[in-house]
Amino acid sequence: MPRRLQIGVMGSAADLKYAKEAERAAERMGELIAKKGGILVFGAEKDYDSLSTAACRGAKKGGGLTVGVTYGKRKDIYQKEGVDVIVPCGMERGGGREFVLVLACDAVIGVSGGSGTLNELAVAYQADIPLIALQGFGGWADDMAGKFFDGRKRRQVYPAKTPEEAVEEAFKEAELYRLKYDGDAKS
Repeated sequence: MPRRLQIGVMGSAADLKYAKEAERAAERMGELIAKKGGILVFGAEKDYDSLSTAACRGAKKGGGLTVGVTYGKRKDIYQKEGVDVIVPCGMERGGGREFVLVLACDAVIGVSGGSGTLNELAVAYQADIPLIALQGFGGWADDMAGKFFDGRKRRQVYPAKTPEEAVEEAFKEAELYRLKYDGDAKS
């Protein structure tokens, strides 16, 4: 039996003052990921809420498994309730965590997003991990929707208009990713 798909939801932290609609969309995606049997992978913040942690709340509402990757060496995160696994990456904010977070995913969904989200999307692009951008909430997700990161054109960022479309595409692309890169995906 193949392992469960690991879907990341990444987006703005609360200090970017995202819209309540973006938070509801992130929660909805987390819930849908859980209901489809996926594992939600998200950036576990230390000091405030984020669209990633909103996705975690949604995944728990949907009865799912959640994995929060945080920076530093401790498991002292902002939102402890509803997080099944906390992975401290040992690196500080500003680059290192994004590698651990993204490489744990079979597909990444971006929603809104500042510099951290841009970094996460770029890491996914470099690693050939499927990228989906939920449009309509600004930030880097909107800016990158439908585009390639560079002239290599490795993988286009899929533009999704609804949380449902984003999650559906993430699962479709994650399955293809698993088949391409997991040595035992067919067993």
